[in-house]
This record gives sequence, C-alpha cells and structure tokens, in this order.
Amino acid sequence: MTEGTTPYISTARVTVLGVVPDEPPFRVVEIDGEVVSTARSMTDVLLVAASHGITIRDLDDPDQVRWVGGGKFHWRAR
Repeated sequence: MTEGTTPYISTARVTVLGVVPDEPPFRVVEIDGEVVSTARSMTDVLLVAASHGITIRDLDDPDQVRWVGGGKFHWRAR
C-alpha cells in the first residue's frame, strides 16, 4: 500500500448515471444506491432529491451529487 495517498470515496447520497439514448434522452437517478427516478435535466435531479428529503445546494459538490458518465451539462447521447 502506498503511504500518504487515499482514494477519494464519494459520500454523495445522490448519483446520476450516464445518459440513456432514448427519445428524449434521460439519466437514471439513484439515492442511497437505489434507483428512484429518471431525469431529463438538472432541475429534475433537484426535484427528485427534494422529493426524498435531500436539499442539493451545489450540483458541482461531489459530496452532494455523484455524476457518472458526464457532468451536470451532459444530457444527450454521444
């Protein structure tokens, strides 16, 4: 084991998975590791989190939201 280095482990309760190429494209939202909804925009992510009692103050904070397969501006299939 290398001393002095520790991998970053996200503590975010909300995870937004990669874009699903549908019409329109969407992203799956997980809370505490459980699939709870889909989102088609950043606003949808905020609303889903709020409906589960989670207030997201900063979509760029990895301790609040973990973005997989693209960041908060990525909503189209590549």
